[in-house]
Amino acid sequence: MTDPIVVAEGLHKSFGGTHAFRGLDLSVPKGTVCGVLGPNGAGKTTAVRILATLSDPDAGHARIAGYDVVREADQVRARIGLAGQYAAVDEKLTGRGNLRMFGRLYRLSRREAHRRADELLERFGLTDAADRQVAGYSGGMRRRLDLITSLILRPEVLFLDEPTTGLDPRSRGQIWDSLRELVADGTTVLLTTQYLDEADQLADGIVVIDHGQVITSGTPDELKATIGDRLDVVLEDPAALRPAATVLNALAGTDPTMTGTDQLSVPLPGGGFRLAHIVRELDRAGVAAADVKVRRPTLDEVFLRLTDRKETVR
Repeated sequence: MTDPIVVAEGLHKSFGGTHAFRGLDLSVPKGTVCGVLGPNGAGKTTAVRILATLSDPDAGHARIAGYDVVREADQVRARIGLAGQYAAVDEKLTGRGNLRMFGRLYRLSRREAHRRADELLERFGLTDAADRQVAGYSGGMRRRLDLITSLILRPEVLFLDEPTTGLDPRSRGQIWDSLRELVADGTTVLLTTQYLDEADQLADGIVVIDHGQVITSGTPDELKATIGDRLDVVLEDPAALRPAATVLNALAGTDPTMTGTDQLSVPLPGGGFRLAHIVRELDRAGVAAADVKVRRPTLDEVFLRLTDRKETVR
């Protein structure tokens, strides 16, 4: 495996009496996407702030490309890019003007700032809108512009804190394509997101944070395998939810989860069951099923299981 380029060991951080971290450990291999998931308030944004040198930990240490984020903050900042939850671009400037301004703020020469702005606008499909005022950009275009401002210096590591929040599916897809291009070129991405399908699509590895600690990590497939296949049942009559839940509980040994007003889902024990047997048991209970199928779990279901936030039928 590639050596880690982002390492955090035993990070602690408190705000007053609130503990954001209680010994957070993290390791991200070079040239990969690490998805950081967790409930609201779990510490995802605080982790990004510490790793990006915007906040110091109370204890523990972290390194980016071998440099300590506290003692060698300048060397770290020269190797990272950061895009937060909200676009930080100037609405009164054009897209090109924003990139040139950021280039100059990063101490590029005027000529190099202009060249880099033109290069990034073309690469990320904003050339046609480059000379329009950003106030007239769509939300997706603003987020793309915000993303590429963090790439002016060709960072080795890019921190993205919920980069697609509030975007429509098309705009999210465009951001995803841009990130895939960056990783293909060797950039390492640490991504916090509230969209689990985003982590599933982009992340090579995922860490789940809850109560200030990493509670699990692995590839998306490894995390899904921890809860096994699931049985989905769509009922012809929503009024049959309770008797159907009783049947599924008897088969699987656990309460099913509501996934719709007429749908139930339950993890199958090792080996599972034949679908015909499941349908017969539902028929015996007088429950008519419109559809019954076995499928792999989603990351949403893994997340809910790990953080104990699920709705069951009782």
